Amino acid sequence: MIHHDISWSVWAGFLVFLTVMLALDLGVLNRKAHEVRLKEALLWCAGWFSLAVIFMGIVWGWLGKQSALEFATGYLIELSLSVDNVFVFILIFTYFSVPPKYHHRILFWGILGAVVMRLVFIVAGVRLIEHFEWMIYVFGAFLIYTGVKMALPKKHELNPMNNPVIRFVRRHLPVTKQIDGPHFFVRRYNKLYATPLFLVLIVIESSDLIFAIDSIPAIIAISKDPFIIFSSNVFAILGLRSLYFALSGVMKHFRFLSYGLAAVLTFIGVKMAISGFYHIDIELSLGIVALLLGLSVAASLVFPESKEQK
Repeated sequence: MIHHDISWSVWAGFLVFLTVMLALDLGVLNRKAHEVRLKEALLWCAGWFSLAVIFMGIVWGWLGKQSALEFATGYLIELSLSVDNVFVFILIFTYFSVPPKYHHRILFWGILGAVVMRLVFIVAGVRLIEHFEWMIYVFGAFLIYTGVKMALPKKHELNPMNNPVIRFVRRHLPVTKQIDGPHFFVRRYNKLYATPLFLVLIVIESSDLIFAIDSIPAIIAISKDPFIIFSSNVFAILGLRSLYFALSGVMKHFRFLSYGLAAVLTFIGVKMAISGFYHIDIELSLGIVALLLGLSVAASLVFPESKEQK
């Protein structure tokens, strides 16, 4: 793994690019709340993916092939793990009966918070491994445990009201019973009220925090360069909303995808656990990750869920 000393000007430039893209997304292209249809979602997916490919090409020419492949592997891992987020988002929006036209706004602000959380996690994770090398084995063991747990049968039950942050907000801030347009807060009788959309946002942020705990160690196994880790995370997160709108109607058809994700996490965990005495090349890592995900998707399409299993 290569660790480049990226100047603050490059970091600042990337953050400016990120700010411009987010402002363009919400402030210009999606200023009016509306339900995102499949065609629009697919166009956005293609746009974000194209930007990621272009950025990978820039990294290749600037930092070399190794860094470019690390970016591509990190992007693929983060994007594939984000698919699991989609199912959780569907459950959250269904539980709170959020109208589809407000989904984009909630996911926008949720992803903005996710970017900040990922930056903190990435810097902390890299620093931990730099100062305590044995932490890489802890991360590896955690990913193996997570992968095995993901492969085990589970029931997708969700009760956001059990979320401790939700309970804290409801205790200290009055919440309206009905959704009031796209607003997170409203003022009534000279008093500030939170709306159910704010509760939804909190649950979205909480779920992403949990997913970050899984995904950041997985990408640190691929690269120890904070810029590569952060940029691959950011491009995957930026495309998450479009991925949600594109996949929300067909997620039920990918019945074996969770097993593919479990295998990816387990493989990355093993890679970290044996890193002290055996190094797996980045090309092989990228190929194995792509193969595991491809096989899980192909198996889902070839062996669809029968009516008796639904």
